Amino acid sequence: MLLYLRLLKESLSFALNALRNNKLRTLLSLLGVTIGIFSIIAVLAAVDSMDKKIKEDLSDMDLNTVYLIRFSFGPSDVPRWKREQFPDVTYDEYEYIRKSVKYVDKMSFNLFTRSENIKYEDKTVNSIGVNPCTNELIDIEPIKVEQGRFFNESESNSGVPVIVIGNEVATSLFGNKNPLGKKIRLYGQKLTVIGVLKKQGESTFGQSSDITVYFPVNFLRRMYGDNNKSITPAILIKPVKGVDMEEFKAELTQKLRTYRSIKPGEINNFFLNVLSGFTDFIDSIIGQMNLVGWGISFFSLLVGGFGIANIMFVSVKERTNLIGIQKALGAKNKFILFQFLFEAVILSLIGGIVGMLLVWLCAVGLSAVLDFEFVLSSQNLLIGSGLATFIGLISGIVPAISASKLDPVEAIRTGL
Repeated sequence: MLLYLRLLKESLSFALNALRNNKLRTLLSLLGVTIGIFSIIAVLAAVDSMDKKIKEDLSDMDLNTVYLIRFSFGPSDVPRWKREQFPDVTYDEYEYIRKSVKYVDKMSFNLFTRSENIKYEDKTVNSIGVNPCTNELIDIEPIKVEQGRFFNESESNSGVPVIVIGNEVATSLFGNKNPLGKKIRLYGQKLTVIGVLKKQGESTFGQSSDITVYFPVNFLRRMYGDNNKSITPAILIKPVKGVDMEEFKAELTQKLRTYRSIKPGEINNFFLNVLSGFTDFIDSIIGQMNLVGWGISFFSLLVGGFGIANIMFVSVKERTNLIGIQKALGAKNKFILFQFLFEAVILSLIGGIVGMLLVWLCAVGLSAVLDFEFVLSSQNLLIGSGLATFIGLISGIVPAISASKLDPVEAIRTGL
């Protein structure tokens, strides 16, 4: 053990001497390792941060929630032209499913539509996300009311002109004033504010609830009817806990096929998008992004490996006389081999540490500027360190072997 500690100390000393005595050559050679480690760790950190944000956004949602809509959230075997011909889900289907499908816990009928401008007196907020829905949406999605309340079933069914507004909308329109009971204008109509949502921050999926408003879907249906092409309806279905999802989806599919008179052998003209399937799709995308990151980084790491090998070959040449003296004094081939291997690993680790330090600085800077937390996990640091060590071993093995096989007499004579 003491021998290896001495080897490590000497190798560290030689590596630091190489940095001091040949600064430009060494730094240029280590640049490939630094860029390669920076690239892969930056990609892994960005992907991990995205994955964490997605899981946080979905943490308050039941992953068995079904989105019944005319298009698929993920890849589909149905051609696009055929999907575009599928009919929209309807409010009548929403009521039919509520009455006929077992094991439904909560349901909401939503309309996805474009952003709108919202006004209060002389103040206007532009590009606000509007979410016409039924009252049970608050039990399906992570909507948290800070002031007031969400609209109830009676208000939902009758389409009363009431509205729940996001935190930023409330601040922009009312400042420090209490918005509850105030009337704001949307679609040329006046709606009474009955609730303000808790601040959410940036959202991975669509607009944040901070810049979104919620109101009874029947309020908008009374104005535009059910055949407006700029509006896409969806039915959100949350099954009871513990239900067999395959059986639940099969019953839901059979009921809707019957309601729509779809003949045996014909494909479904609707999609059941389950959140758990959507998260699997996201995981596959994240996996692909990681692969792309590794692919991009491979070439930088390859260049870095050649740079380390170049340093070590030069180091062997410069220390040929010293190697001869060590061997003449009884140093074994293994001692020389490990001495140069350790030196290569240390040099590679220095390049890797610089790369990881740059990633950390970027993560801190971006987290401070953007409303998004970039995470540099200990796992990624271990990957970076392990990768740098591996590059050092691979790059240093050939020079180390050539140094260990030098003849002591020839080595001393060459160095004279």
